[in-house]
Amino acid sequence: MIKGNHRAPRPPFIVPMTTSITDLLKTNPGLELTFQAFADLMIVFDEKGMIQEYKGALSSLYRDPGDVIGRNIRDLFPVGEANRIEKALMHVRQTNGVAAFEYSMPASNTELWFDARLTPLSPAKFMLTARDITICRETESRLNQKIQQLSALRSIDLAIASGLELNLLLSMFLDQVSTLLHVDATALLLLNPRTNLLEYASGKGFHSRTLQHTHLKIGESFGGRVALERGLVRVPDLQKERTEFVRSPFFEFERFVSYCGVPLIAKGRVLGVLEIFQRSPHHPDSEWLNFLRMLAGQAAIAIDNANMFRDLQISNLELNIAYDATIEGLSRALDLRDKETEEHTRRVTEITMKLADKLGVAESDLIHFKRGAILHDIGKVAIPDQILFKRGPLVDEEWKIMRRHPDIAIELLSPVTYLAPALEIPHWHHERWDGSGYPDRLHGEQIPFSARLFAFADVYDALTSDRPYRSAWKKQDALDYIEEQSGKHFDPKITPAFMEMAYSNRF
Repeated sequence: MIKGNHRAPRPPFIVPMTTSITDLLKTNPGLELTFQAFADLMIVFDEKGMIQEYKGALSSLYRDPGDVIGRNIRDLFPVGEANRIEKALMHVRQTNGVAAFEYSMPASNTELWFDARLTPLSPAKFMLTARDITICRETESRLNQKIQQLSALRSIDLAIASGLELNLLLSMFLDQVSTLLHVDATALLLLNPRTNLLEYASGKGFHSRTLQHTHLKIGESFGGRVALERGLVRVPDLQKERTEFVRSPFFEFERFVSYCGVPLIAKGRVLGVLEIFQRSPHHPDSEWLNFLRMLAGQAAIAIDNANMFRDLQISNLELNIAYDATIEGLSRALDLRDKETEEHTRRVTEITMKLADKLGVAESDLIHFKRGAILHDIGKVAIPDQILFKRGPLVDEEWKIMRRHPDIAIELLSPVTYLAPALEIPHWHHERWDGSGYPDRLHGEQIPFSARLFAFADVYDALTSDRPYRSAWKKQDALDYIEEQSGKHFDPKITPAFMEMAYSNRF
């Protein structure tokens, strides 16, 4: 029977005790090329840590193996890194496996990083191989820095979009500047459009109130130059330019060494200046300066948005004042016909607002209740005097004309767009809960809430006031009537609140 060819397994690679790694590399060109491709450093040492062999492609660390062989491996590394190698050696001894770790070494004003492997060659001999990963580490560090910068810019974007109050936004912004650019102190000067002066707005990192009273003309001092030239200004040595900071008697106590200022520009306008101060020599690279400009751009957007929001608020306030003046003018047209109506309007508006507040009407809706109350009888400007001021009951034809005043109000007011939310009261305040009112015979909750609420104020004030055709009722009689009409004329859900306020003399 012919047996098949079975290849016996190869024995594991073992370095003979009498063979050096260096000799092995020399006699195996392929192994030598592998070492050069995958390792920048190789050290063989015994169980006591004494170096027996050394081969390195990093001449910047050790030029001659003779300077290394015979020394203890701990002597070649800083204390922290030597402890790291010691822990790796313990792991190898316990597991008889390979230990992987990273370590760093100082070298000529920089720091080199290595990815290392510690391998057992025998129970008493070990080999450390390492590859220089400094470039990878530096790349990783730059990527992390970029991520931090992008995250900071995103945070500022979100803060701008949220409409955060400007002082809080500027404080948050300076925190980001201090952290990401590693600066000792930073300040924001904003341009006052009325005085055309740069004024201190916010600062971080100062030991005194150095710049808090800054008022710079455009072109004055470094900050003024930044605004005038609309570009970055750097001063590496402030000791030579001390006169530029005569604006602050405390400046010498800050011990600043260098300065950098960049303008805050939005939509082509200079809005302010971002100033950076360092207490040690500072030589920023182009990447640092570019990020500073990006942060300044974000700050400019935030300030511009805040200014627009402030101007919008002012415009809205002025517009609301104009709206109210228009309403007052419309109401005044009726008041000129009847002085009694003027007092009635004031009283029913006051009662309406108090009752609406008690019932929890949203603050944003109260203005519409107020405007509706003021204008509730504006349609009566078109009612003839002989009907409006008649001393006695109206006949049917006269009632038909009088009951047109809600429709007349809508004809007058509907072209005024901003009054649309306030038209419910002028239109339907004469509707009744049981559907017997006018002009549309609405009933129950078909009647808008504002009109149902206003009906209490209108009827109560009408009953307790003198009219050409009758004398005023006593307060108690008027309240008894309203209570009796709950569920007929009035919304029964509003009645308890109205009665409580009336009996507690709230109006």
